[in-house]
Amino acid sequence: MIIEGSLTLTNISLAAFFPELTDTLFSTQGIMVMLLVAYGGAMWLFLTSAPKVYTVMVSDLVIAQEFYENLLGLPVADVPLHYYYNYEQSLGASAFDPIYMGSGFNDTMVKPKDGLWYQLKKNTQLHIIGGASLGYKNCQRHVCFDGECLEALLLRVQARRLKYKIRSEKPLNFLVKDWDNRVIEMAEVNN
Repeated sequence: MIIEGSLTLTNISLAAFFPELTDTLFSTQGIMVMLLVAYGGAMWLFLTSAPKVYTVMVSDLVIAQEFYENLLGLPVADVPLHYYYNYEQSLGASAFDPIYMGSGFNDTMVKPKDGLWYQLKKNTQLHIIGGASLGYKNCQRHVCFDGECLEALLLRVQARRLKYKIRSEKPLNFLVKDWDNRVIEMAEVNN
């Protein structure tokens, strides 16, 4: 039973108990602190939901594109928003502008500064970049610093029933033959 004139907690504001808190909370500094906390929380949510990215360095991006798309059947993925885009590479000699490529330029062509992006698992992406040297007996070489990545690729090779040969287990190193009878060496590099 509520008696008229009596105070209830719902009628009393927070300012009645802590008048200095509301002055501080809604000051310029208080608003800035609240904005920084909200920004930090949003960034934490964004980064924890971002996909894991494995990077593989290859000796030829065009052959790698054929291998990962056609042989392994990996779906092409978008560049994840959280991924740091290496803009320094675009400032160097490896960058090119489509305006200088002439009328035969094709948008599906591999762009050296971007590399290739594939969906490896549900929340795992594969980033393929150039820069690896040719392997043993001039075979195509794909180098990775992460053993989990190469194990997932080996499972994919086995599932697609491609010819392969494991050369070593630790660090993982195996050979795969593509449809053009090229040998591709998949090698884990210890860091």
